[in-house]
Amino acid sequence: MHDEFDYVIVGGGTAGCVLANRLTQDGRSTVLLLEAGGEYGPLSMRVPIGFKYALANSQYAWHHRTVPDIGGRVIGLPRGKVLGGSSSVNGLVFVRGQREDYDGWREAGCDGWGWDDVLPYFRKLEHYSEGGSELRGADGPLSVTRTRNLSRASDLFIDACVAAGLKRNPDYNSGIQDGVSYFQMTTWKGWRTSSASAYIAPVRNRANLAVMLGAHAHRIRIENKRATAVVYARDGVLNEVRARAEVIVAAGAITSPQLLMLSGVGPGEQLAEFGVPVIARSPKVGRQLRDHYNTTIIASLLRAGMTLNERTRLPLAAVEVLRYLLLRKGLFAASPAHVVAFARSSAQIPTPDLQLMMLPAAAGGDKTGPLPRTPGISVGVQPIRPASVGEVRLASADPTAAPLIRANYLSDAQDQRAVLSGLRLIRRILAQSPLVEYITGELQPGRDIQSDEDLLAFARATGNTAHHPVGTCGMGPNADDVLDPQLRVRGVERLRVVDASAMPMIVSGNTNAATLMIAEKAADTILSLRL
Repeated sequence: MHDEFDYVIVGGGTAGCVLANRLTQDGRSTVLLLEAGGEYGPLSMRVPIGFKYALANSQYAWHHRTVPDIGGRVIGLPRGKVLGGSSSVNGLVFVRGQREDYDGWREAGCDGWGWDDVLPYFRKLEHYSEGGSELRGADGPLSVTRTRNLSRASDLFIDACVAAGLKRNPDYNSGIQDGVSYFQMTTWKGWRTSSASAYIAPVRNRANLAVMLGAHAHRIRIENKRATAVVYARDGVLNEVRARAEVIVAAGAITSPQLLMLSGVGPGEQLAEFGVPVIARSPKVGRQLRDHYNTTIIASLLRAGMTLNERTRLPLAAVEVLRYLLLRKGLFAASPAHVVAFARSSAQIPTPDLQLMMLPAAAGGDKTGPLPRTPGISVGVQPIRPASVGEVRLASADPTAAPLIRANYLSDAQDQRAVLSGLRLIRRILAQSPLVEYITGELQPGRDIQSDEDLLAFARATGNTAHHPVGTCGMGPNADDVLDPQLRVRGVERLRVVDASAMPMIVSGNTNAATLMIAEKAADTILSLRL
C-alpha cells in the first residue's frame, strides 16, 4: 500500500464506491478508497428479505442514536458499516424523486442540478429490467428491477388505492410520482445489488485502485487552507495517506459533517468548545439535517397464507425457501415493502408530498426482530418534503465518539398536518373493496384513536426514521453554504463532500438513488477539471 494517491476517498459507501470506480476508469489517476467497515458481508446480506438482520448487526451497521427527540424518545439511526455502506443494508427500494425536486435545487442557486441536468446520470447508473428509454437506463452497473404480483395482499392493496382515487403509475421514476405501483428494487436475479457489488466488485483488481477496509478516518490534514492528507486508524495504529489532487469525503450525512468539524471546518463556537483549531468557519456544517419520519397503521387480515407473517414461518416458509433456492423468485427475492403510493396531503399541494409504503405483514415495532404471528398488513406514511430541521453536532474531539444527533421529527406544523392527512388516507384505502372484505380489525393504533390530537400523539409515540438523513453539508450559492454547486468545501482547497449530506433539500422519497446520481455527476465534474 502506497502512502500517496491522486485521490483519497473517505467512505466506501453508496457514493464512495461510485467515485472509486469512475475516477479509476481511464487508468490515469490513482485512488485509495478508505472504509471503516469490512467486506460486503455474508451471503445472508445478499438475500433481499434479510436486510433487517444486517441492520441489527453492529459488525455491518453503525448504530447511531438521536438525543431524546420526538415524544422524549431516542431514535436509532443505523447506517451501513461495510463496503457499499447503506446500499448494502438498506431496504433495496429505488426512488429517484420528482422532477420538481431537482428543478428546485437549480432554482435555489445550485446551477447544473436541475432535472434535465441530472437525468443523464440517473440513466447512466442503472440497468433497468424493462429496458432503456429517454427516461431509463439500460447499460449502467446497478440493476433496478420492476417487480409485480408478489402477494395477494399486495395486489388487493393496489386495487384499494385505485378505488380510493389514486391512479396506477407504470413508472414513478419517470419524474412524475403520482399514483400507486409495486416498488422498483435494486436486485439482480434474486440477489441484492449494492454500490459495492455494482461498482467495486467488477474492478477490484484495477492496478490504480486500492481499497483499504477497517480504516477509520480521524481527520483531514489541512495545510495553508488546502487538504493534503487523511489521518486514519487501522488495527489500533494511526497512519496518514496524502492526496496529490483531492480529498473526497463520502462518509454519509452523519459522519461527513463530524469529520469536517474534527478537521477544523465548521461552526467556530462549536469547534472551540472542544479545542479543535478553526481552519475554516462554516456555520452550516451539520446544521441542515432532514430525514423522513414514518408512521404506520397495522390491520389484521382474515385469510391466512396471504402475508409474510405466515409465509416466513413453517410450513409455508419451506415453500418460499425452495422457490428462492431453485428459481431466485418469490418473497425472499424482494424487499419486504412491496407497494408504494405517492399522494397529496391537500388539494392545494402541486405535487405529491406523501409517500405510503405497504408491507404485506403485521410488523412489530422492532424493525430487526421476528414478525408477529398475526396475519396482516402494515401501511406507513411519511411526509416526503419535511420542513422539520435537525442537526449533527460534535460530542467530543475524540474521532471514535459518536456525534450528537437531534432530528426534531414533526417539530414543524406543516409536517404535523401532512402526517395527519396521510394517516386518514391510509384508513380510507383500507376501507375500500376488495381489501376491506379481508380486514378483521385495526391492530395499530386502533379504531378508538380518531381525533387529530390523538392521531398526532400516536405518530409521535410510535413513528420512526425512514433512514434517509441528508443535508448536513448542503451545497448552495451563498458564502455560508458548506459546499458550492461543484461540491467543493468553501474555505478549503482540494476538498469535496460527495454523498447525501450534500443535498440542499431532501428529495421526495428514498434517498439512495439520488446519492448514486450525485456521485456519478461529481465524478464527471472532477474528471473534467483534471489536467
